[in-house]
Amino acid sequence: MFAIVETGGKQYRVTPGEVVKVEKLPVEEGGEVELDKVLLTAQEDEVKLGNPYIEGVRVKAQVLGHGKGRKILVMKFKKKKNYRRKRGHRQPFTALKITDIVA
Repeated sequence: MFAIVETGGKQYRVTPGEVVKVEKLPVEEGGEVELDKVLLTAQEDEVKLGNPYIEGVRVKAQVLGHGKGRKILVMKFKKKKNYRRKRGHRQPFTALKITDIVA
């Protein structure tokens, strides 16, 4: 059984027991989260597809923690003009453990 959920403008394929890193959510560590924007659910013999979301289906998850991803370097450079800019960025994330898919 799996589901495809949307959070933070991105889509994730989740199964119960899986740990997923999503865009940062305003929930404290150890709290519970319900993701209600479910696009698709699939069991062994049945597939439900939403238009755009499936009514009444939720994914329950537990917040394991917050953190920052790998550093991405952004360079700007213009030749012959002595223009150089170097910047780093670390995207914040929330680690979720998927506990249940409720239909």
